[in-house]
Amino acid sequence: MINWTSLETVFLDMDGTLLDLHFDNHFWLEHLPRRYAEQNNLHPDEAKDRLISMIMAERGTLNWYCTDYWSERLAMDITSLKSEVGDLIGYRPHVASFLQALKKTGLQSVIVTNCHPDPLKLKLQRTGLDSFVDGIVSSHQLGRPKEDIAFWKDLQQLAPYRADTTLMVDDSFSVLESARSAGIAQCLGILTPDSKQAARETHPEIPCVHHFDELLTSIHQQRSLHQKSPLPSAG
Repeated sequence: MINWTSLETVFLDMDGTLLDLHFDNHFWLEHLPRRYAEQNNLHPDEAKDRLISMIMAERGTLNWYCTDYWSERLAMDITSLKSEVGDLIGYRPHVASFLQALKKTGLQSVIVTNCHPDPLKLKLQRTGLDSFVDGIVSSHQLGRPKEDIAFWKDLQQLAPYRADTTLMVDDSFSVLESARSAGIAQCLGILTPDSKQAARETHPEIPCVHHFDELLTSIHQQRSLHQKSPLPSAG
């Protein structure tokens, strides 16, 4: 599924890939509508419909992910509201084992996320995720979402990489398609980003897994063989 021996860099999405997307889905679909209804004296269903309409109108743009944008537009402190349900922030299954395996291989691992820096800070405080990887880049640092093909060229400024030796792992097929179009050699999709929802259907052209335990054996085997391969003969 993945040719680990050809890689130098592994880019990893965060929400829905390393962390359970249930936190974000619960916040945007349940907690925020409830608090928005309270603030604006609306029926919860009306508040939810109104919010979803506004949010969907920004899909695929940086505003979709921007805490500052939504705080200003809704006149609510989104980061503080997220902290109210911060106990839901957690890892997806087998993530720690997968990241530890990556570290042992010597591959460079970088989280590349659309998450705004404020909720990113909250999630790192809750999980210690930053201790497992070599770096973290938020798309807000570059002013473009990962869905924008130009993002991948700009990413070189903060996380230099060679596209032909790079893997991108993400639960968003639109992001993976953007990465492929930008020349990223290998892409991998996540089918179960939210622990409370059923798995998604596979992508017709992008390999996918449900959980990272499906990759552990191949990482160990391929990298072990690669490291043990004999040097070329001098004669």
